Amino acid sequence: MTIDPLSADLKRLEEIVRLLERDDVDLDQALTLFEEGVRHLKSAKERLTEAEGRVERVLEDASGVLRLTELDD
Repeated sequence: MTIDPLSADLKRLEEIVRLLERDDVDLDQALTLFEEGVRHLKSAKERLTEAEGRVERVLEDASGVLRLTELDD
């Protein structure tokens, strides 16, 4: 079973947070982990933004008419 890219990004972000919270991480390693975390965060945000747009386009009202609906409603 393959893990979807969003889940993979979130899982790696959790791992990075755990590593950064440790006392034995030196500065260079912490900066490398931080930079990797930023890349995964950006990727996850892009995927969520894309999914939000798809959800907004697919929502239907009770009569079956497609309509654009903001997710905050």
